[in-house]
This record gives sequence, C-alpha cells and structure tokens, in this order.
Amino acid sequence: MATDLIHFQKICSKILGIGRNYAKHARELGNALPSSPVIFMKPTSSLISDGECIRIPHLCTNLHHEVELGVIIGQRAKNVPKEKALEYIGGYCLALDMTARDFQDEAKKKQLPWTLAKGFDTSCVVSSFIDKSLVADVSAIHLQLSVNDEVRQDGSTDCMLFDVPSLIEYTSLYFTLLPGDIILTGTPEGVGQVYKNDVLQSKLWTADGKFSIQITNKIE
Repeated sequence: MATDLIHFQKICSKILGIGRNYAKHARELGNALPSSPVIFMKPTSSLISDGECIRIPHLCTNLHHEVELGVIIGQRAKNVPKEKALEYIGGYCLALDMTARDFQDEAKKKQLPWTLAKGFDTSCVVSSFIDKSLVADVSAIHLQLSVNDEVRQDGSTDCMLFDVPSLIEYTSLYFTLLPGDIILTGTPEGVGQVYKNDVLQSKLWTADGKFSIQITNKIE
C-alpha cells in the first residue's frame, strides 16, 4: 500500500476541501467562524503537480491562491473516532487550493454551490508524497506561499479551528475515505489575487526542522 500511495494522484477517488478552517482567513473574507467543518469537493481532474502551469478558468477575473496541508488517506476509513484517526493517514502533501474568487462570491450571494470556483482544471496543485513517518506532529507544520518572491501567506497548522483528527472523524461520518483520497485542511490568512505569468512558490516544513518541501507553479 505504501508503494501505491507514492502515486496517490493516480488512485485518488476524491478530494475533500475544508473551508474557513483558520480563523484569520475566515475573517479576512468576511465569513463567520463555523461551528463544524465546511466541506466542498474538487474532482480528480483538477490535480496537477510541481512545475505544471495553473490556468485561469474561462471568464474568471479574480483567481486566488490558497496554500494548504493535504492529508492523504492510507486505508479505507468510515466512522473513524478522533482517537484513532491518525492510524488512517498514509501521508501528506503540500497543496494549493486555487479559487476563482469572483465565481465563489457570486455563488455565495445566490446560495449556490462552489463547484466552478473550486473544481476547475488545474485548481488543485499537489507536491510529491510525504511519508507520515517524516512528520512527527501534524499540528506543528509551517506553510508559506510567495508570489514573485513576495511572501503572501505564512502560517502554521496549530492555528486550525478543526485539527486533522477531527477532520477525519467528521468527514468519515459522511464519506467512505479510500486510499489515496486527499483532505485539503484549509488555508491560513493572506490569500490574494494572482495574474498571468505570476510565479507561485509554496513551501512546507516541520517545526522540528527535519523535513521541508517546496513546489513552484506559474500562472498561465
């Protein structure tokens, strides 16, 4: 199974996104803090990797970056208690949840789903597989994103409203999580617009300094 997870993009059946999971990010967009996780989905066709170009979707005029920790499920999970949730993690990835903010704002006004805003082609950038043995504490991971060498986002997973075990517990109540599935755990504050030819550099490192990874993607 560990070998299969190295190629998690190929076996992933679904991508679950968590919205408003960092208080400062929720507030910067004028949203109330949620009492339970806010869940949306991205299709697997939205996946791209390090070095590939992010394409601005048709008619989008306000594309935003959101850097995130991705949790990769390692075994079939259903109705998982929080206390056992970490056992179901196969690994992690650094991720970008690209968002057509103008599409999302319009959908929110009309109380409609966010599908176009979140699920367009190239909207989910992921790094290579990070084995869970490299991460001693999932609540002590640092995330950073720069646009054209200017730091825009800089935060830590210890600021999540709902931690990773809670997210696995909650999502597995409603979805059967399968090996290779990805949970995007939310983004820290500092999201903002990007433009054609911008270069995005995303970084992740553990608080103990023993592991780091970065990805670079250009807006096309």
